[in-house]
Amino acid sequence: MARVKVDIPAHVHFEAHIPIRITDLNYGAHLGNDALLSMLHEARLQLLKRFGYDEMNIGGASLIMADVAISYKGEAFYGDTLYIKMAFDELDKYGFDITYHVLNQQGKEVARAKTGMLCFDYKERKLASLPQEVRAKIESNA
Repeated sequence: MARVKVDIPAHVHFEAHIPIRITDLNYGAHLGNDALLSMLHEARLQLLKRFGYDEMNIGGASLIMADVAISYKGEAFYGDTLYIKMAFDELDKYGFDITYHVLNQQGKEVARAKTGMLCFDYKERKLASLPQEVRAKIESNA
């Protein structure tokens, strides 16, 4: 069976620290896959805020998620804090990828993930170009 493979770049743009809540656990008593995806969303918002943006205004454009890939590497439990190291990667005309390297407080790898983020015009309901200001800011912080 082919497995999802997420490569983590050497550079890191931001690191978020997110504690696991009791409501983040599944019936296996470990971090649920749905909760991890929500935590990646929170981490992404923190990353964008660090650059002065949010999902609805990134240099005049908005963002929409085109795809997501998550590769689980280990369990995480109630009381753990996730250290999520993020990097912008694969910038192109319409957007970029964000990679997430998820570790627990002991440095044990929990997951690797990637989201494909595209610039989107919600009024026109169509793709928009990645603003040059955004590209320049990301590239100067790599």
